Amino acid sequence: MITGIIAVIIFLSILILVHELGHFLTAKKFGLLVEEFGLGLPPRIWGKKIGETIYSVNALPFGGFVKIYGEEADAVSGGLRDFRNLFVWKRSVIIFAGVVMNFLLGWLVISLVFSIGIPQAVMITDVRSDSPAATAGLAPNDKVVGFQKADEFVKYIDQNRGKEITLKIERLDKTLDIKTTPRVNPPAGEGALGIGLVEAGLPKQGILKSFIEGFKTSIGIIQAIFLALFNLISQVFVGKAGLEQVTGPVGIVKITAQAGSLGFIYLLQLLALISLNLAVINIFPFPALDGGRLLFLLIEKIKGSPLPVKFERYVNTAGMALLLLLMAAITIKDIGRFF
Repeated sequence: MITGIIAVIIFLSILILVHELGHFLTAKKFGLLVEEFGLGLPPRIWGKKIGETIYSVNALPFGGFVKIYGEEADAVSGGLRDFRNLFVWKRSVIIFAGVVMNFLLGWLVISLVFSIGIPQAVMITDVRSDSPAATAGLAPNDKVVGFQKADEFVKYIDQNRGKEITLKIERLDKTLDIKTTPRVNPPAGEGALGIGLVEAGLPKQGILKSFIEGFKTSIGIIQAIFLALFNLISQVFVGKAGLEQVTGPVGIVKITAQAGSLGFIYLLQLLALISLNLAVINIFPFPALDGGRLLFLLIEKIKGSPLPVKFERYVNTAGMALLLLLMAAITIKDIGRFF
């Protein structure tokens, strides 16, 4: 579990830093005064001013932040380098850049996974009740050692119907020898062991193809996340929403620990998936998120004048409070589910 916690801290730091780097680079590109770019969250441990920007290292090891002049001000100074005095479309680009960076990171990491490849394996996806597999103690997500193709494993089982065999199984960080006897005449719709199988892994691919496949996969993941989010919101309006399929910090630590036990390549996959999830969630038009800030800019463009700063602050504070309450509820649910 400690390894999972450390990995999550590293992951979140990378993801938040990359996100903030998007804001930082675009703000610099548009000539704004960037007052500070921080690694971690205050209080500050060390800082050095290079040019007009302070680059700091802070005590809390969770991501980082960028402080752009005028972004949090109560009044517009009128200066050309003030964030609030910038054209709406330029402010939108600066805000949207963080989401773009999270997408690019996800795409890059997934492309790296394709270029490295994942060892092929046969995984158990389902175990039927009252089957030889259930009696022997086989479980979903078990990896069958010694086979790379499902049909090879099925052939081996069929050749040994009625005979006791020993299967070498990898389960999390353990290797188990499990004895079982495949049925000679299994029920209709079931195999000799009564399990479902899937072939896992990816063959190693060239650099160009890896980037192409990585992009396609990233787009597919983004679409799936949007669809899942849309379904969750739809269920809220009909009173059927639940948190069963939502995972918070505790769940992420548990999943990260499990991925780490399988190997570094699986941690990379998880990093990419979280990065793409953050891209989608951040663009959602909810106060305190980048999507909420973009919504405020759209309203400003339509009405011809900015919303009152105090109004934005109050709405964003309320939005953050709701997000924290939701996170607390998910965390309580995760603790009950995983422990």
